[in-house]
Amino acid sequence: MRRGIAATALVASFALAATACGGSDSGDKADGPTTITWWDTSNATNEAPTYQALIKEFEAANKDVKVKYVNVPFSQAQNKFDTAAGASGAPDVLRSDVGWTPAFAKKGYFLPLDGTEALADQAKFQPNLIEQAKYDGKTYGVPFVTDTLALVYNKQLFAKAGVEAPKTWDDLKKAAATIKDKTGVDGYWGSTQAYYAQTFLYGEGTDTVDVAAKKITVDSAAAKKGYGTWLSLFSGKGLHKADTTADAYAHIQDAFVNGKVAAIIQGPWEITNFYKGSAFTDKSNLGIATVPAGSTGKAGAPTGGHNLSVYAGSDAAHQKAAEKFVGFMTSAKAQTEIALKNSTLPTRDDAYTAEVKADPGIAGYQTVLASAQPRPALPEYSSLLTPLDTELLKIAGGKESLDKGLSNAEVAIAKLVPDFSK
Repeated sequence: MRRGIAATALVASFALAATACGGSDSGDKADGPTTITWWDTSNATNEAPTYQALIKEFEAANKDVKVKYVNVPFSQAQNKFDTAAGASGAPDVLRSDVGWTPAFAKKGYFLPLDGTEALADQAKFQPNLIEQAKYDGKTYGVPFVTDTLALVYNKQLFAKAGVEAPKTWDDLKKAAATIKDKTGVDGYWGSTQAYYAQTFLYGEGTDTVDVAAKKITVDSAAAKKGYGTWLSLFSGKGLHKADTTADAYAHIQDAFVNGKVAAIIQGPWEITNFYKGSAFTDKSNLGIATVPAGSTGKAGAPTGGHNLSVYAGSDAAHQKAAEKFVGFMTSAKAQTEIALKNSTLPTRDDAYTAEVKADPGIAGYQTVLASAQPRPALPEYSSLLTPLDTELLKIAGGKESLDKGLSNAEVAIAKLVPDFSK
């Protein structure tokens, strides 16, 4: 999914690293402040301005530290950091996807933060998020924002059809048909992306791999059942057909926010954009529920989000400054401010103030966090979605059978985790 970049992009990443690294090339003066560089991977329009304002607050309170802010597109950041760190020229701080954290920790690119200023408030963070920042017993990031997937729905359309938020996928199919009959719009539109399909695996009590048993389970009977349910939701009354175009994500999102489909599976990173749509000018119309359960009665979705991690290749002065900055950005005050302005979910309980929870999007997603399933601390875990993205797209588009696609995915995944059995 985020693997493989062209030679020109590699050159660009080296150039970016050269201009963004800390240490002796940062332009520090002996009697001046220490300048650290932060690569932020957030949305440059909706989220970045809040972070830039917080940087000013931090610098005002910490005259000995300057922060050079660089916004790196999320889709490029993993490869860019990997390249820059391998050349000993990475930024001092990275907004790291939780799936990247163990992989970069294994390579020695991240600094363990246990006992540092960055993790001084460790007990305040949700324990499962701290676990996601660990690798081999050490903590390599501080939870910055968290997320999971939920069934988001249009309350007015559901009320007009006389249906409630479905508890199971079978309930969803029935509700979609009723919504189509009563309102004329589709009741549900699913995604072909592997990350979104993970919920169907969890509903059958399985995952792409069984880390404890070191076994690939993507082609198991339970996984086939989950993916079979996923595939069945692209056909039937009130169920929108699969969009296999490159702009599918935007098409699904646009349809939902403008009332052209009643429900989708989506994450809280879209809360701000939900409210920009014609269907949600009244924010209270946004319904949020736990994803429907599978045949096992289990319901859950991947725990996502980002950590702030410190580059192990920086010198001691830059690491110390970076730890101070990370501590500030993940403080209760900063987390509260970020939630209020960006409508993202805080990672610590003391940031869920009454004012923060007044946002129906944040309050709704907070209720589904308990069912979120943490990702295993497997460095290769995020990369396992790449072959699945390819195969699920073919399956949903009718170009490949479910059995063939999952078999192909199993072969590809076996190359990524060669010590796992099939």
